[in-house]
Order: sequence, then C-alpha cells, then structure tokens
Amino acid sequence: MDVSIVIPVYNEEESLPHLHAAIETALAGLTRTWEVIYVNDGSRDQSQTALEKLAAQDPARVCVVEFRRNFGQTTAVAAGIDHARGDVIVFLDADLQNDPADIPMILDKLDEGYDVVSGWRKNREDNALTRNLPSHMANWLISKVTGVHLHDYGCTLKAYRREVITGFRLYGEMHRFIPVYANAIGAKMLEVPVRHHARQFGKSKYGLERTVKVVLDLIAVQFLTRYSAKPIYLFGGGGIAMFAAGFAGLLFLAVRKLIIQVDILTSPIFIIAVLLALMGFQSILMGLIAELLVRTYHESQQKPTYTLRKVIRG
Repeated sequence: MDVSIVIPVYNEEESLPHLHAAIETALAGLTRTWEVIYVNDGSRDQSQTALEKLAAQDPARVCVVEFRRNFGQTTAVAAGIDHARGDVIVFLDADLQNDPADIPMILDKLDEGYDVVSGWRKNREDNALTRNLPSHMANWLISKVTGVHLHDYGCTLKAYRREVITGFRLYGEMHRFIPVYANAIGAKMLEVPVRHHARQFGKSKYGLERTVKVVLDLIAVQFLTRYSAKPIYLFGGGGIAMFAAGFAGLLFLAVRKLIIQVDILTSPIFIIAVLLALMGFQSILMGLIAELLVRTYHESQQKPTYTLRKVIRG
C-alpha cells in the first residue's frame, strides 16, 4: 500500500458520504495504491452506520475502526496509525473543512524529498475571535518554544512518511505536536497553503478549554524531545542553579556576620538559602534516578538512541 488516509470521526454522519466521494474524486488520477482508515471515536449519532455502508461499497479501500467510547482525537489518530498499511500516512478531518483535493499536491511535495508536508489554512473559514485568534496565539507559542516554525499546527491535513511517525506513542492532545517529534529525529519538513472551507454539517467539537491541555502537553513534549535521552541536563542544571543560589546566600550571611556581627539564624535569608541548597541537591538526585530509568527503558526494549535516514552498503 502506498498511501493510507487516516480520518478520526466523531458525530459526522452527514458529512461522511460527501467526504468519501470527494476523496475518491481527488485520488482517481493517482497511480498509487491507497486506503482510507476511518476511526469512529465513540460517535453518538449514526456515523458507524454510515461508515459500515462505505466499507460495504468499497471493501478493498475502506477500513473502519470503532472505539467502544469516546477517547479523543489523539487516541483516534494513534489507532489510525496502528491500522494503516501505507508507506505514507495522510491525516484528514471528517468535517469537510479540509479539502481532499489537496492530497495529490501534498503527495507530490513528499516526492520532492520531504518527510513531512504540513497543511497551512492560510485563508481559514472559522470564527475570527473564538477560533482563529486562539489558534494564532497557540501556533506562535508552540513555534517559539519548540523551535519548529509552522503557521498552523492545528491543521489536520498533513502527510508523513511512515518511518518518521511510528517511533513514539501519542497521549493527551499530542497529535498536534507530531511535527515536533518528527523534527526531533531529523525529518525534512515543508509547510504548504491548503484550502479551508466553512463547516457544512454538524458543529465544531473544539472549544477554548483545550488551550490549557495544549500548554501542558507542550511542556511534556519539550521534555520528551529535548531531555528524554539525558534528563540529568534538566534536573542537574536546575539543581546546580538552586544549590549555587543557596550557597551564595549562606556565604553572604557568613560574611555579614564577620563584618557587622549580625546573627545568621535570625535572618529569613538563612531559611531560604538552606531550602534552595536542599532542593538543588534533591533535583540532582532526581536527575540521576531519571538517567537510570532512561537506560532501563532503552536497554530492556532494545530501543536505539538514534534514528537512520538510510544505509548504503557497497
């Protein structure tokens, strides 16, 4: 299989027939083999019935994965990856706001040598205040923190080569951070403008409450991509800084005692300095424990600490 299209579905019964027809039209001229993985994320409407009809009409190309309950978009994306057979995996929303007609263009960009091609909803057809503004702020924050500069992390329409997307597991709201994981293993990335349409059926499943989850997941992603192999750099660096600050405070109190005879124990600086020194020492110990856990993780599962693009033998 050349291409697998993964589509999370949650209460989209009206859009599904139109979506599949649009996919068939968009990919009709391709010489590649392709499949569509629909992941029904615990829909409460008749989405499963609609998906079963699509599977019956096109059994060679349609795979339907049904969850027992709603687990969230990230879990649906992970399940789609697990069941995909293609060398290239494309993600697409089920609400028809992404245009399947952009898929051939994205696949052509992959053929130019890129590992990841990310869609950018340059002219986004959503509410400017409740959807677009928070999205712009989130994209700016993620780009600044991770160093992976994309205009639109929230655009589901993205294509990945299988080898850059199957070496990690997704949790929380981390599906939007897949480009960050791919960048961490050296993937070549390109962002291209794609079409975006106003929602025709149903209503949006996303709200402002996701902002807090995204921020927390961003912290987790930064730790996993930068310090997962050497956690002592994070814990040890912070520990040394706190220990040094505590030592400086105690040194100041000692010098002050010698010069102007001010009692050390009555000063609040003494308590703060001791606490900083203890916290710094504990942080360094936590870093050492984390180092042992990392080595156990890699060695017990025989996971390499590097990733390869290719191997050439004479």
